[in-house]
Amino acid sequence: MTDTERRPCPPAPTSISPEAQAFLNSPEPFGSNDPPDDLRDIAGWEKFIARANALIAERIGRLLPADLPLDEASFDHEGVTTYVFRPHAVDEGAETPVYLDIHGGGLVMGGGAICQLMSRGQALLRPMITWAVDYRMPPKHPYPTPLDDCVAAYRRLLEERSPQDIFVGGGSAGGNLAAALMVRAKDEGLPLPAALLLITPELDLTESGDTFCTLHGVDNVLKPLMETNLLYANGADLAHPYLSPLFGGVTGFPPTYLQSGTRDLFLSNAVRIASCWRQMSKRSCTSSRQCPTEASAALLPKTWISSNQFSDS
Repeated sequence: MTDTERRPCPPAPTSISPEAQAFLNSPEPFGSNDPPDDLRDIAGWEKFIARANALIAERIGRLLPADLPLDEASFDHEGVTTYVFRPHAVDEGAETPVYLDIHGGGLVMGGGAICQLMSRGQALLRPMITWAVDYRMPPKHPYPTPLDDCVAAYRRLLEERSPQDIFVGGGSAGGNLAAALMVRAKDEGLPLPAALLLITPELDLTESGDTFCTLHGVDNVLKPLMETNLLYANGADLAHPYLSPLFGGVTGFPPTYLQSGTRDLFLSNAVRIASCWRQMSKRSCTSSRQCPTEASAALLPKTWISSNQFSDS
């Protein structure tokens, strides 16, 4: 359903902070950086990714203090680095829960030092140990390598912790891989984690939801990512559940926290997968606010509202 016409961005609501208003009223707070048109242009894609990573590093580095109350380490497993963070207030014992953090970045950005930087700040918000998997990405490592790397990290974590002490989550592209990891884990007979966290997840690489049109331009950060999705897929069917876990069903998923927002280009992803949970006769849903329909949600003022928790009843 993706269309190239940008909608005019409405003014930010006055009910939020001046800082939030300034961010929402900025047309491109992270700058303009369009991907190459040619999927075969490896050098062009690498330049595009490098520019985006430099901007992310500058923005996050400006916000994070140099010294954080964290112990940091890393290890390599099957050719992939995983960064480990433990807040000083968290016990380092073998029974301390671990959060497997899968970073975002449009399935092409956020690797290496950026993965480490993004996860470092987030780790302080969790009363547990964080594992941040630095999965490989296109253009040199397209699908299925990124998902394979996440599965390998999860298998390694299962060697360290029981499933009830494992939590998995990711935002945006990381939400795609976190949900796809659940689909793969079910297919491979792996035990699932205690819970799943999906923040504005990129669950549909076909971009078939209506908010890819209705919120194009209203979301001042995201834009349709079809070129990037095609680069990631490397010729595979974008509708396959390992690429678009929205189409894989949610039967057997662990309890899941799902969050999106009314100016989020990916809102339809969240609403549609929430509908899957609600349609399951043996699921219960508790929500901080009533999750609106896909079409009506796009008309609401900006807030991060779809905070839903789903679990087996």
